[in-house]
Amino acid sequence: MDTRYLKSLIAVVECGSIAHAARLEGLTAAAVSQRILVLERQLGFELLSRIGHSAKPSQACLGLLPRAKRIVRETALLAGDADVGGLTGQLRIGAISTVLTGLLPQALRILTELAPGITPVIVPGTSRSLYEALLSGAIDAAVLVVPPFELPKALRMVQLRKEPLVFLSKEKTSDSIPAQLTTRPYIRYDPDSWGGRHAEEYLADQQLMPTPLVDLDALETIAMLVTEGLGVSLVPYWSGFEHWGHKCAVKRVGNRRYDREIALISHVQTDRPNMMNALCNALQQTPEPDQSGRDSA
Repeated sequence: MDTRYLKSLIAVVECGSIAHAARLEGLTAAAVSQRILVLERQLGFELLSRIGHSAKPSQACLGLLPRAKRIVRETALLAGDADVGGLTGQLRIGAISTVLTGLLPQALRILTELAPGITPVIVPGTSRSLYEALLSGAIDAAVLVVPPFELPKALRMVQLRKEPLVFLSKEKTSDSIPAQLTTRPYIRYDPDSWGGRHAEEYLADQQLMPTPLVDLDALETIAMLVTEGLGVSLVPYWSGFEHWGHKCAVKRVGNRRYDREIALISHVQTDRPNMMNALCNALQQTPEPDQSGRDSA
């Protein structure tokens, strides 16, 4: 049985459609459908129920899915087994959006220099979704916002950096941050996100209750809306923000208790400890962003 076909089946189940899975794998929808048909002939039962554009797994498919994932996983580890240094093969890394555009590109450059045999597979997502993917074994490690709860003992966390809370506005003004938050439209960093809770803590401490113009868990979009003059916001000064900093006024809140912390989280027991150490070293060698352009409040 071709493990690539199992990988396509897993992709279809996780994506919910053959077309989506095909885009993810860089194949045509017809090619993915053919792979599923081959598996169904080999196994002798239906794997997917095709309804419109969606594809739902049959009960039989759900029953074999855990073993199929283990087989695909073990196959991916074969190349690394032949390398006594343990630095060959795929490494699945989850990353939140600001890490994708800020911290990760430099870290990947360092990683490829440290261990050219590693093939990083980058999985984007929110902190919550990546944490769940890590627990399920869908990824090997995640770079995300530190969770607002204690981690289970099976996971380890390496803190990478702290991102101070800053106030964004289109232009500089002598008005205080609280004054602007009560008089200007407020573009709110989604309070239900792990990173958005720090802005909410600041507002609660200042006894402020601005009415949000919109809630967003997308810091780059928030910065773009501020630069367009649509409102003001409270966001962490993330790695990569320097691309936006010259387009708007940035004022530091000042209290470090509102910092957003970014960390690398992985399993304590892992099949590829040397790879994880190399990734951790690469992330820790990535320089901090230049925050010299911020004003203090």
